[in-house]
Amino acid sequence: MPLHLEPGEGPPSFVDLISTAAYRSMAAALRLGVFAALSPKPLTSADLARTLGTDPRGTALLCEALVAFGYLEQADDTYSNTAPTQKWLSGNGYSEVDRFWATVLFDSWDGLEDSIRTGKPALDFYGWLSDRPETLHRFQTMLSSHADSIAPEVSTHVPVGSTLLDLGGGHAKYAIRLCTANPTLHATVIDLPEALAVGEEAVAKSDLTDRITLRPGDYDSLDLGTDFDTVLLFNVVHGRPAPANQDLLTRVAAALRPGGSVVLLEHDEHSEDRAGDAFARVFSLNLFHGQGGQVYPTAEIESWLTTAGLTTITTHPLRTSPGQSLIIATKPA
Repeated sequence: MPLHLEPGEGPPSFVDLISTAAYRSMAAALRLGVFAALSPKPLTSADLARTLGTDPRGTALLCEALVAFGYLEQADDTYSNTAPTQKWLSGNGYSEVDRFWATVLFDSWDGLEDSIRTGKPALDFYGWLSDRPETLHRFQTMLSSHADSIAPEVSTHVPVGSTLLDLGGGHAKYAIRLCTANPTLHATVIDLPEALAVGEEAVAKSDLTDRITLRPGDYDSLDLGTDFDTVLLFNVVHGRPAPANQDLLTRVAAALRPGGSVVLLEHDEHSEDRAGDAFARVFSLNLFHGQGGQVYPTAEIESWLTTAGLTTITTHPLRTSPGQSLIIATKPA
């Protein structure tokens, strides 16, 4: 949060209490449209309440809290966005990321204790998303935007032949990038129908419907086919228990031709950056709670690949997405 507090001599949880309240207040401000309303010019709390159609006293109290937390500035009786708030939260860019995570943390974590007690997900994350179309759309948009930003770098590492299978890449951004750069490449993308809805539009706009096939369904039950030169598993294994990953990688190995490669995109277990490392822990706990997965150590992923008969394993940390790496393994010729 913009407000940086150091633990004092009191309870160590007090600073986290303030931090949690700050994030929840920021989320309320996003949902109400506070930052967008203050983007053109400063407003009094009364004018802001009239603009938003909110209660004047509640709006004033929220603004005072947001000033204390470092999201707003106050001059006389008017409020304005701070420079970081104006840059990141007043439009539809990063604010969509915060709106997604606020919904996840404050809505879906209610049963976290049950997950930890039983060792099983207390929540079906994708079912939970399906019940919240706006949050699902935000989630798919986040994945698609992230793919746009890292696809140029990713494509320099992915071994490409004539056939590509992308499991879980519903937005189709990687298939589009690789097919555009390789005119003889044909790609098949398998994902759930709601995820492929994003990819269908993107493929049509790219005029690649003749070379990119979208297959709706569950890749755990569908026949994956055979003789693919490359299989992509991007942001897949972290959402699954270890035995399910071993089974999937064994099936992926069978779908590859001799000499073909599987490419995984995963979060690193550890990061030298303290904030990045903390996010990996939050992300891992969220995966455990909602899907039974976690951020797995690279060594464990490599052991699954080796057991599946895949060799020559290499890891490529991403410059455009610090804290994530590509892991590439090859099926012996």
